[in-house]
Amino acid sequence: MLNRNFTANGPYQLWVADITYVPTWAGFIYLAVVLDAWNCRIIGWLMSTSLETTVALDALNMPAEQRKPAGAILRSDNGCRN
Repeated sequence: MLNRNFTANGPYQLWVADITYVPTWAGFIYLAVVLDAWNCRIIGWLMSTSLETTVALDALNMPAEQRKPAGAILRSDNGCRN
């Protein structure tokens, strides 16, 4: 659909999401973020000590509820857990 073209002509057209982990003294914290590709700003995020589906969904719901985009495309890699 994007043909590796991750540029947008305006806000709220293309969102890019990812989940990563951050090592801390107390253990790992998982961070889910959603970026607007138009200005590369974080528009949704969530940190958690567990990696459950709701972490990614809550990070996505944050901008979806605030901005109510019509026709936005969300791009995320398939990722893997080792």
